[in-house]
Amino acid sequence: MGRWMKPEVYPLMAAMSFVTGMCIFQLTRNVLLNPDVRINKAHRTTAVLENQEEGEKYAEHSLRKFLRTRPPEVMPTVNRFFTDNK
Repeated sequence: MGRWMKPEVYPLMAAMSFVTGMCIFQLTRNVLLNPDVRINKAHRTTAVLENQEEGEKYAEHSLRKFLRTRPPEVMPTVNRFFTDNK
């Protein structure tokens, strides 16, 4: 592997692997859990779905509920360090 891949490429490979994993996760989540995606032939014949509860459950997942309780800061410690007057 050392002959084909230089050490300078490792961070790029790590970042690209992470992003690819996130894309695969999101696509899989949408295909399997999204109430608007209909794979089954019986469900595809229905023109209008009456599944508001299922859509609400899909949209309000646990990560979104958790992040709603958190302050909208990326790095709170760094923000406090630069904004606090000592």
